[in-house]
Amino acid sequence: MDLNPAHNQSVVDLDRENVLHPFTSPSALMEHGATVISEAKGARLTGLDGKVYLDGLAGLWCVNVGYGRDEIADAIAAQARKLPYYHSFSAMGTEPAAYTADKVKRMAPAGIARVLFGCSGSDANDTQVKLAWHYNNLKGRPQKKKILARKRAYHGVTVAAGSLTGLAYVHTAFDLPAFPVIHLTCPHYYHEQLPGETEEAFTDRLVAELTDTIEREGADTIAAFIAEPVMGAGGVVMPPKGYFEKVSKVLKANDILFIADEVICGFGRLGTPFGSHYFGIEPDMISVAKGITSGYQPLSAVLVGETVYQTMLEDPLNLNLFGHGYTYTSHPVACAAANANLDIIEREGIVAKAAETGAYLQESLRTAFAGDPHVGEVRGTGMIAAVELSADPATRRTFDVAAGVGKAVAAEAMARGLIVRPMMNDALALSPPLILTRDDVDEVVGTLKASVDAKRDMIAAAAKG
Repeated sequence: MDLNPAHNQSVVDLDRENVLHPFTSPSALMEHGATVISEAKGARLTGLDGKVYLDGLAGLWCVNVGYGRDEIADAIAAQARKLPYYHSFSAMGTEPAAYTADKVKRMAPAGIARVLFGCSGSDANDTQVKLAWHYNNLKGRPQKKKILARKRAYHGVTVAAGSLTGLAYVHTAFDLPAFPVIHLTCPHYYHEQLPGETEEAFTDRLVAELTDTIEREGADTIAAFIAEPVMGAGGVVMPPKGYFEKVSKVLKANDILFIADEVICGFGRLGTPFGSHYFGIEPDMISVAKGITSGYQPLSAVLVGETVYQTMLEDPLNLNLFGHGYTYTSHPVACAAANANLDIIEREGIVAKAAETGAYLQESLRTAFAGDPHVGEVRGTGMIAAVELSADPATRRTFDVAAGVGKAVAAEAMARGLIVRPMMNDALALSPPLILTRDDVDEVVGTLKASVDAKRDMIAAAAKG
């Protein structure tokens, strides 16, 4: 059997004819084909056609230390030669996993007892649901199973994680949510505020909604609340002032677990080790992925807090077994990549650099788009940001989805050599590698501004409806 591609077929054609792409229109892909990336270095990608792009999204919010890191590649190769695989079932273990768990615990917020590895943020949040249910079963509370999430949240796409996600396109035609999930109001002050409502009053209204929901459903039926410190795929949404502090108090008063989804925010993205540090959150459990290896290998982890772990250790149901895990849990090659990546983050002071360069990014974006007649909000912190285009900033009116304003500007930026991500409400997301320089930031901001200006006539026409 010949496994080599036909000599008269391009890679683009092979991809078009064989690969099912996630979050992609199948018909559009058939018509236009994929943009194939062949190599990368630092913060820049090179396409198969030789075109160079500045990666404004760090892959998918994940290549924190940049591309082409020989230290990580060498660690992967060395581990693959020494021990390419072994499992962690039945009290078996490997050296890389032990080191990774220790490094992650030392970097994480206080109170983490154990680390359970997986392969993706989606499977980490699936695990979180099972752990919340498991914990309450061990506590003799089998009815305490509902999960509180937020609209526009993104927690993954597997059955449980996709149910937690608060975006309609993840649910449509997939019969999700598949279990009792209650989606609360998205904490986006810009769009969700009432006329004349202050940010503090908006926070209080969200907290009142949480309290009312708990009273209506019954605290004895709710297992956990899950939240991204800063929402990513939902549009880079910053929480309003005092939000997490007040939410945490309500959850503790009702014995509801707080799960922090740090898949995007963890490992320096906000200029702090974790998003929980930035907002002063004290979660019971944490999900991580992406930045743990900077995307060099698939790896995720669930960080289990002391309260949950001690109940598991006591084993009140005499199970004598924790019946969960994956074939690739604690994969030694993935953990070797994580160890090399985390060493770089520590050795090069990447978190502090992200805070410094991130401040410059935020200031530069706000300066560049100040007074722009078609920009409603520039938001973010550290090395995550969004520029939201608006049909009328004064009234916060959005464009008709069919106009495709955000997509058009993102396509223009890509043609100019910058990759950004168009999101709902025509927000253009940025989440670049944390190793960006000030000159890189200037290029990002300048190219994005030029791209908006280049589409000004189209944007103005769409604004008129």
